[in-house]
Amino acid sequence: MKILMVYPEYPNTFWSFKHALKFISKKASFPPLGLLTVASLLPKEWDKKLIDLNITELDNMDILWADYVFISAMSIQGESANKVIERCIQLKTKIVAGGPLFTSSFEYYENVDHLVLNEAEITLPKFLIDLEKGKPEHLYTSQDWAVITSTPLPMWDLINMKNYSSMNIQYSRGCPYDCEFCDITVLYGRKPRTKTKQQVIAELDELYISGWRGSVFFVDDNFIGNKVKLKNEILPAIIEWNKLNNSPFYFNTEASINLADDENLMQLMVMAGFEAAFIGIESPNEASLIECNKNQNANRDLIMSVKKIQEAGMEVQGGFIVGFDNDEPKIFEELTNFIQQSGIVTAMVGLLNAPRGTKLQQRLVEEGRMLNDFTGNNTDFSINFIPRMQAEELIDGYKKILTTIYSPKYYYERVMTFMKDYQPKKKAFHLNSNYIAALFKSILKLGVLGEERKYYWKLFFWSLFRKPQLFSLAILFTIYGFHFRKISEGM
Repeated sequence: MKILMVYPEYPNTFWSFKHALKFISKKASFPPLGLLTVASLLPKEWDKKLIDLNITELDNMDILWADYVFISAMSIQGESANKVIERCIQLKTKIVAGGPLFTSSFEYYENVDHLVLNEAEITLPKFLIDLEKGKPEHLYTSQDWAVITSTPLPMWDLINMKNYSSMNIQYSRGCPYDCEFCDITVLYGRKPRTKTKQQVIAELDELYISGWRGSVFFVDDNFIGNKVKLKNEILPAIIEWNKLNNSPFYFNTEASINLADDENLMQLMVMAGFEAAFIGIESPNEASLIECNKNQNANRDLIMSVKKIQEAGMEVQGGFIVGFDNDEPKIFEELTNFIQQSGIVTAMVGLLNAPRGTKLQQRLVEEGRMLNDFTGNNTDFSINFIPRMQAEELIDGYKKILTTIYSPKYYYERVMTFMKDYQPKKKAFHLNSNYIAALFKSILKLGVLGEERKYYWKLFFWSLFRKPQLFSLAILFTIYGFHFRKISEGM
């Protein structure tokens, strides 16, 4: 068999980092970990190619070469995925599709030859057995959760790592919480399933042997879902691995705010090389947190929790949402003030939307308020339900938040708030040729030609002389700020 694996393109959003990637001469943030893992689940003797449309274009000859085109995508990649499907149909090449987009919206894809949904460790072997018999079915689903202790290593040799700014690893699936708006528990369950420490170390070894050095993102939806195993097994193993290999990687991940309640866990994460955690804070409005069942965030001083994580030596990147039923017009100013006071430099603010299968969608259907399916992009101006607040007022308030927090004055003020108190426990100066090039590009584009010139130079010299160990981070923040502002202005 000849298998072409295609990863659809992401639109230009906050998390695409397309404007920032140009500074470091990279084409995409992360490789398609799901497809790389699926490739390892296929028979070894099959020929496999992978085309990431975020890196390169798809040629008709590639499609014609293949016996099957495998597509995996998230909802936000839907438009690109549909174009790939249309081309495959025109060229009469059979399609196998899976991943979150197709799992949540499979009824829209009758034109796809084979839908291998849910978790590939369960459904893909069934498809392969039927394919060998010559009788593959259209739809493969499962109500079971995969045992990921048998998940193979990704096939890293299918990509050119130099195209990406970071590699990625998945240690766990599932989240113990059940936020009303989130579809993670629908896709992966509420009981975190984890890999063994041997698997994690094997994945680190594989990246190291492949020549990767630098950022590695643990893509878990909640890295700390099983704190006991993390503290007793995984983090100590990573710490020991780092000692043996001279700490070639630094890590980022996603976690819940209760990370701030566990000093030992934070210390171990920092010792293991974790430098940042994305946390869904959602709202400073207690009533909205209770409304969406974000119980882990309620009844706490959220700014104090953020500061604890920062003081432990990790940057907090924050996710925020406006448009809850309990949000009043004052929420826009309250959220802006919260972001500024907390020193959360990377603050993704989105409009509330209801993904398919979530409790929020079910409630809104019962209330007669659903309008259409969620595109996966919560940082544009679309809302897929009828909000309690007037839609025009909500969108105008949302626009005001973005234009304020990513204006040079507010953004650089927030960077300074964070960096003045930030004391990394390990080295934070990451130096390579791409970063050196990024420094000079930032000087020209931001320090000479940019509207943020005076703020840029103030941060430049302050960090260079006051906190030189954070200088590279300061330059990175200036580049992020440029990207976020370009996205905000283009929305």
